[in-house]
Amino acid sequence: MQKFNNDISSIKTIIVPMKILLTTTSFQDTPGEHHDLLARTGWEIVRARGPLNEADTLALVGDVDGYICGDDAITRKVLEKARPKLKVLSKYGIGVDKIDVKSATEFGIPVLFTPGVNHTTVAEHTFLLLLALEKNFLFHTDSTRSGGWKRKTGRELLEKTIGIVGLGRIGKEVAVRAKAFGMKIIGFDVYWDDKFAAEHDVRKARSLDDVFKESDYISVHTNLTPETRNLINAGSIAKMKKGVLILNCARGEIVSTADMVAGLKSGQVGGYGTDVLDVEPPPADHPLLKLPNVVCTPHIASRTYESVVRQATTSVKNLILAMNGEKPIAQVNPEVPVKAA
Repeated sequence: MQKFNNDISSIKTIIVPMKILLTTTSFQDTPGEHHDLLARTGWEIVRARGPLNEADTLALVGDVDGYICGDDAITRKVLEKARPKLKVLSKYGIGVDKIDVKSATEFGIPVLFTPGVNHTTVAEHTFLLLLALEKNFLFHTDSTRSGGWKRKTGRELLEKTIGIVGLGRIGKEVAVRAKAFGMKIIGFDVYWDDKFAAEHDVRKARSLDDVFKESDYISVHTNLTPETRNLINAGSIAKMKKGVLILNCARGEIVSTADMVAGLKSGQVGGYGTDVLDVEPPPADHPLLKLPNVVCTPHIASRTYESVVRQATTSVKNLILAMNGEKPIAQVNPEVPVKAA
């Protein structure tokens, strides 16, 4: 017995650190406290450059305990391979339409997210797109860069009507800025905030059709759901004012690409300012990329230093709390209990 005890005492305990998959590029590329916070955990960090498609995501899961994701394709197939090793899925950002939340819930995987971190940044970007379209910004900068001095006449935003589809945090920030520009504001949201609307002179639309019919500009700030997919289509575009400008800093799939192209070519749509596309990154021949009345940015509306640090820090804090069995800051499927890893 003494020999057995001696043998046991000579064995060293080996502690294997948790392995965390990190794929969001803005998190990785932007300096800030989120890096220190993650490093202090002592976890092993596996880095990849997202957004990843299903095949690339499948290749990386299976032996990771936690996952800080951007807009990777996290399908049921991915989650089936990831479990039971995967304890927590922490989304960097607010949109979870690329995650099969239903399957994650079925498998007992908490899905965390970071609301309230990017509304200022996205609202500012919305006005960047609007001003670029209405002032012919790209035409003029291209002209002067090429040694020319060609000019087009733009339009003021003052007294124009902006229709805001979705008055969550981002939509509200757009309304605040629209009021500062002296614009008329009409909004539509299932969950209407009477106090905010009264304070910022936002008129409540009776239906989406009211927004479509009355607006000079339409700004989309709703989640991607089965109900909102292709919300902007040939039928809704036909109800809009001729020459309407449409802004999209939400999800590319909310707009039917084929119908938008047709509307732009016919002149029914005067311009499309978008930060998102139905395929990201898009193929070189994507039909929206070459049209002169389109201003498209590469899904960077929330990518400012301040916003990235807020999102990244919150996503790390969420992960740490959940991995320790504590309540995270925000969880998409709160019915799934968090358990210490």
